[in-house]
Amino acid sequence: MSEILVLYYSHRGSVRAIAQQIARGIESTRRATARLRTVPKVSSECSASAPAVPTDGAPYVEAADLAECIGLALGSPTRFGNMAAPMKYFWDGTAAEWSAGTLVGKPACVFTSTASQHGGQESTLLSMMLPLLHHGMLLVGLPYTETALSATRSGGTPYGASHVAGGEGNPTLSDEERRLAFAQGRRLATIALKLNT
Repeated sequence: MSEILVLYYSHRGSVRAIAQQIARGIESTRRATARLRTVPKVSSECSASAPAVPTDGAPYVEAADLAECIGLALGSPTRFGNMAAPMKYFWDGTAAEWSAGTLVGKPACVFTSTASQHGGQESTLLSMMLPLLHHGMLLVGLPYTETALSATRSGGTPYGASHVAGGEGNPTLSDEERRLAFAQGRRLATIALKLNT
């Protein structure tokens, strides 16, 4: 069965909740499975390092995950309108995959979470697309045919699924956020499967 990489970094659980819903959408096609992966935290201390295996959640991403997937869903919390440092650090280290064209022609989508309604969701989603474009990926958004996109009072944009976690970092997705993340996963998988035939 074809696999789609759901690569995310989650600090307080919100991005992980979206990733899990996207994975459900991918697997609803019954022809693709989701491969959930994360990235280690970064530290300003040179001697600090992450454990070889995360204590909970998804395993750390490896170069093979990029090569073996037929599509990619990329998620990160917002940090001043941009992706979080651990995810940026990962992408900064993918020059070998860029040079080899590992991701060229594969579809990708992005997702995020913010503390506030206007906390930089759209700029984060757009900035996360930049390394994907450099890798030659095909971007997949959320069309307005998804009725939850017009009805949502929390997260959800045409650029990708999102969540408003609030100041306390509540990872519980609203009904619209859940539906949009599921739809995004299903749409990504459907397109990836068509391109992979």
